[in-house]
Amino acid sequence: MSAASCLRSEDQFLCSICLDVFTDPVTTSCGHNFCKNCITEHWNTNDQYLCPICKEVFTRRPDLRVNTLLSEMVSQFRQEAQQKASSSSSEQQAAKPGEVPCDVCTGTKLKALKSCLVCLASYCETHLEPHLTASRLKRHQLMDPVENLEDRMCMKHDKPLELFCKTDQTCVCKFCPILDHKTHDVVPLKEEYEGKKAELGKTEAEIQQMIQKRRLKIQEIKHSVDLSKKDADREKAEGVRVFDALKESIRRSEAKVVKTIKERQKTTEKQAEDFIKELEQEISELKKRCTEVKQLCHSEDHLHLLQNFPSLKAAPPTKDWTEVSVHPSYEGTVVRAVAQVEETLSKEMRKLFTEAELKRVQQYAVDVTLDPDTAHPKLVLSDDGKQVNCSDVKKNLTDNPKRFMRYANVLGKQSFSSGRFYFEVQVKGKTDWDLGVARESINRKGVVTLKPQNGYWTIWLRNGNEYRACNDPPFDFSLKSQPQKVGVFVDYEVGLVSFYDVDAAALIYSFTGCSFTEKLYPYFSPRPNDGGKNSAPLIICPVNQTA
Repeated sequence: MSAASCLRSEDQFLCSICLDVFTDPVTTSCGHNFCKNCITEHWNTNDQYLCPICKEVFTRRPDLRVNTLLSEMVSQFRQEAQQKASSSSSEQQAAKPGEVPCDVCTGTKLKALKSCLVCLASYCETHLEPHLTASRLKRHQLMDPVENLEDRMCMKHDKPLELFCKTDQTCVCKFCPILDHKTHDVVPLKEEYEGKKAELGKTEAEIQQMIQKRRLKIQEIKHSVDLSKKDADREKAEGVRVFDALKESIRRSEAKVVKTIKERQKTTEKQAEDFIKELEQEISELKKRCTEVKQLCHSEDHLHLLQNFPSLKAAPPTKDWTEVSVHPSYEGTVVRAVAQVEETLSKEMRKLFTEAELKRVQQYAVDVTLDPDTAHPKLVLSDDGKQVNCSDVKKNLTDNPKRFMRYANVLGKQSFSSGRFYFEVQVKGKTDWDLGVARESINRKGVVTLKPQNGYWTIWLRNGNEYRACNDPPFDFSLKSQPQKVGVFVDYEVGLVSFYDVDAAALIYSFTGCSFTEKLYPYFSPRPNDGGKNSAPLIICPVNQTA
């Protein structure tokens, strides 16, 4: 029998009751065929003896005999089907771990292609053919192969779970809404599937977004670690440099102390040597006189003794050694040296630490340019926005909310509302100037006192040597040398504004504990010319970050 004829006749060998190939086929008087056991069980469970296909009623239970011809044809069909299954199974793959096996295959279980929700079985390509060709089986619901098909059946009604109860949020069969879920909101499984699928799509998008955020956070953390390593390496190098400088200073002080003590010891030894030499010379002279006196005492020549007596009766002139002594004193030498070292180290440490601090804040250098829209009409700004001085001529400029109209001030274009920033301004040749930062909402039109409460964190110079930190109360201070270049550093979150003498690497003043809630702008005032004494401009300089 050819494969085509096999497929065409296959439906004829299926029992309409069990929907499987006939076993011991019998024929009723109405001409329909059934498995002997299937029709017997059917009549045993019904009050009437009727044909399940044409519904013909028999007055008495028919005698059933096996249809020999049909039985032979079924047997031949089974053999051909087994041969076909055997040949196709060699081409099909056996089910691997994790794959759904065919429930019909005996021996080697082949990989299932589909699962039937009606039969609650999974089929390989060969055993799936009846569901693709038999008219009755074509009505069965097929799906991609899954395990545990019994979980897709209603435990109470033994029917497929085809509906979804939105009230109880559970899958139900078609009989459940009639009884247990009578008043509930029940929809087709596909409808709820589409809704839930859409929700899962949103969930997936949210999860992907969360993953992306975490990947970005990982990159941020890695970047922070890289920055931390660079900062640590830089701080270690700076620490080594600072402590090497301190150790060198201590070594120099140690060498100086040792040298001082050695020189004092050498002086003492030279003095003692000179004293001994002088004493030995006097002893030699005294011995000589003693010999002369002794000889004169033993002389029998009266005239000779009397003539030499005046010159020998007294000891020769000598030095009075009573108060002479050698008592070198080193007491206090080390104490004084240590005190001097402590003072030197203190100065050196302040200098080194300020240098290190200045280098640290210079990392946050920003490019600042002057904003002409804020400049007082008397101010003259350079084309590049880096210099400003005050002229005696007031320009006719349009007043706008940003412009200073009473005082000769100007702000930077750049604003800062977080993090840290630093810039440097050359003040060389000026006798008066104001520098610092100001918040966005400052009064630019009327009388203003420079202090934090009014939104200004500034320092100023007046008359060439009078410095003031415009705090509340103001703090006047003096500097050993006049700064030529001033650095301004702000840490927005910490609330810190610091001013540095860049060339001397010295801290001038710091505002601490500030509370910033608005944008901050760099603030400049070159002050009036004062007859040419203060005509030099304020110049925003590039920051030279030393290694």
